[in-house]
Amino acid sequence: MPSDALALYAAVILLVPMGCFFLSSPVFLLVGLEVPEVTQLLRGMFNGYFLVVGIAGLITMVMFAAAGRPVFAVGAIVVAGFAIVARRWLLQRMDAGLQARDAGAPFAVRQLRVLHVKSMLINAVQLVAVVASVPHIV
Repeated sequence: MPSDALALYAAVILLVPMGCFFLSSPVFLLVGLEVPEVTQLLRGMFNGYFLVVGIAGLITMVMFAAAGRPVFAVGAIVVAGFAIVARRWLLQRMDAGLQARDAGAPFAVRQLRVLHVKSMLINAVQLVAVVASVPHIV
């Protein structure tokens, strides 16, 4: 397989979960986070997204290395590492917000919404960076 095709496949593997999250996460802006089922679904989506991006980043790193693109391999591992760290950070804060909400804290729903928006912004920045690098990959 040509190295250009392998590198392009690697970029697509990284772009797919980012694009899915980019399209699915704004839906939660339309519902209230006071409903426990909604926040559990949102937490599950965050958990799954950052886990999948971490795994996709590792796969992408291997593919870029195999294609002879070490700079992009380093970029992919940075994306994967950031996703793993962000997952842990976000889920800890989300769990604390859920416990505070269940205890009746009035500020907890607002904190959950801020976490939601922050995660959307994190994804958007990563998505723009990967999309902007596609012309350089090929």
